[in-house]
Amino acid sequence: MNTTNHCFPIVSPTIDQVGVIERASRFTVRSIKKDAKLAGLKMALSMIDLTTLEGMDTEGKVKQLCYKAQHLHDAVPGLPTVAAVCVYPNFVSLAKKELGNSGVKVASVATAFPSGNSSLEIKLEDVRMAVEQGADEIDMVISRGRFHRGDYQYVYDEIAAVKSACGNSRLKVILETGELGTFDKVRHASDIAIAAGADFIKTSTGKIKPAATMPVTLVMLEAIRDHYFKTGQRLGMKPAGGISNAKLALHYLIMVKETLGPEWLTNKWFRFGASSLANDVLMQIVKQQTGTYQSADYFSVD
Repeated sequence: MNTTNHCFPIVSPTIDQVGVIERASRFTVRSIKKDAKLAGLKMALSMIDLTTLEGMDTEGKVKQLCYKAQHLHDAVPGLPTVAAVCVYPNFVSLAKKELGNSGVKVASVATAFPSGNSSLEIKLEDVRMAVEQGADEIDMVISRGRFHRGDYQYVYDEIAAVKSACGNSRLKVILETGELGTFDKVRHASDIAIAAGADFIKTSTGKIKPAATMPVTLVMLEAIRDHYFKTGQRLGMKPAGGISNAKLALHYLIMVKETLGPEWLTNKWFRFGASSLANDVLMQIVKQQTGTYQSADYFSVD
């Protein structure tokens, strides 16, 4: 690996753990009513990455997910599509074909997802395969073992190499925050990913617990905010895993707006990695529009 030291040392601020937890909790007591709630639910729906990342994934399952991504309005007229469908690299070309001109992006995990334990050469080949098959976005995982050893230069260089291999595809860098341990480490990993060229920073693979939490997401949002204030460059954020209900999703949107501003309230800059969230958002939209709940059986299980 070609290492360059111009980026280091990256000095990250110390995080006030109590303060972050307290600030994050404040967003959960905000009340959103009627029209604003309906608009927020539709916004949340448009920010979801529908995902299937299992060893038993089949072509049929990918096709079903792509169909659902494009046909949410069958259940409720006038709804937006979701932001993207996320699959393994070997299903990218199929997803691209199934989604056609719908506007739904195809995202692909890469770099030995979810562990990240492989050589750089294999990781880059993983990325190139997905890009060549048509992936609009690449979700990579950082080498957490290297990070915990303090080999921050390696982590930086690996992200930069993956970014180069992405070409025109946007890069989401997964920190796997549940394995980092402290808010200070989450902030430092965020700063490294941002400096190395990430287009998005993302909390988790969804394969371990804890996944996304509001305090961890707040730490990452503040890293994005500080970078924006310093450089004028906007980056995206994707909490993933554990966000399964519409009420929590709305709390996240409030936190994004009050931390970064309304400009980030678009799926270009904010995503939810939570397939199960879509059905609950649909149920809540129907409730807002009709006054009654539909059964969860009315919506397909991803």
